[in-house]
Amino acid sequence: MLTALLFDLDGTLTDTDTLHLQAFRDLLFEHDGRKLSTAEFETRVSGRANLELFADLFPELSLAERQALADRKEALFRERSPRLQPLPGLLGVLEHARRTKLGLCVVTNAPRLNAEHMLQAMGLDQAFDHVLVAEELSRAKPDPLPYLTGLQRLGAEAAQALAFEDSLPGVTAANAAGIFTVGLSTTQPAQRLLEAGAQLVIEDFDDPRLWALLETHGQP
Repeated sequence: MLTALLFDLDGTLTDTDTLHLQAFRDLLFEHDGRKLSTAEFETRVSGRANLELFADLFPELSLAERQALADRKEALFRERSPRLQPLPGLLGVLEHARRTKLGLCVVTNAPRLNAEHMLQAMGLDQAFDHVLVAEELSRAKPDPLPYLTGLQRLGAEAAQALAFEDSLPGVTAANAAGIFTVGLSTTQPAQRLLEAGAQLVIEDFDDPRLWALLETHGQP
């Protein structure tokens, strides 16, 4: 019996990769004239938590200096995203969850300010029971801790839940937590998501295979 849905945010609820890519490009060029290709963004940046990510990008800087750059990049992203569109079909899934009394949790590697901004920019700031920010835990994705914590807050078992993810670290985390993981092919090819552990890959939330899954697992 399905009791909970857990969602990543960036690239899962809304397609934001282009905005993040441009914000990173602006930051790197502003900082040291560095360029960032789309391929580098997909392999080194997408889905990673800032603590790990900025240590990789700026190994010579102090923790405080990295944090300042991370804050600057996220401010650039928020400036570029005053309004965001939910992925097609998402509102229907959320309405189905409300109607069938499923617990709803966002599980994101994004900072708290970004998470709150994005949900508000989509008009979904009141849509979820919990918004869990992985950076506020001891370990972020790809560790399963964020998803295990999300299950705990919803009072759900892994076998009673579905997770929705677009990034390889996110799919790895949800799968390791024992949750049936649905990959969104917004930022990664379907094959890579399947290889990371996704059991189903869809383009958006209108996919009939997803609705068949929701209806099948929603039956007692």
